[in-house]
Amino acid sequence: MRTTLTLDDDLALILQKKAIEEGRPFKAVVNSLLRAGIEASEGPSPLRESVKVTGRPLGLRPGFDPDKLNQLADELEGEDFLKKESER
Repeated sequence: MRTTLTLDDDLALILQKKAIEEGRPFKAVVNSLLRAGIEASEGPSPLRESVKVTGRPLGLRPGFDPDKLNQLADELEGEDFLKKESER
């Protein structure tokens, strides 16, 4: 069957390199990789051992919001940058 398929540029480049390395036509590489992907997605998924995650107290002071640690880091980094710039 002939069809038109639009590939992302990076994926097309990978497929072209693979075709050259294997000395096979582009079409054959695409078809074999599609088959492998379909077979892998239809196969049984491996059983994974369950993991129990438990929380623990962080020992933070009351009123301190641990969800804003990134914001605090950004503010400290900004202050450090401004300090370095003013010393120039």
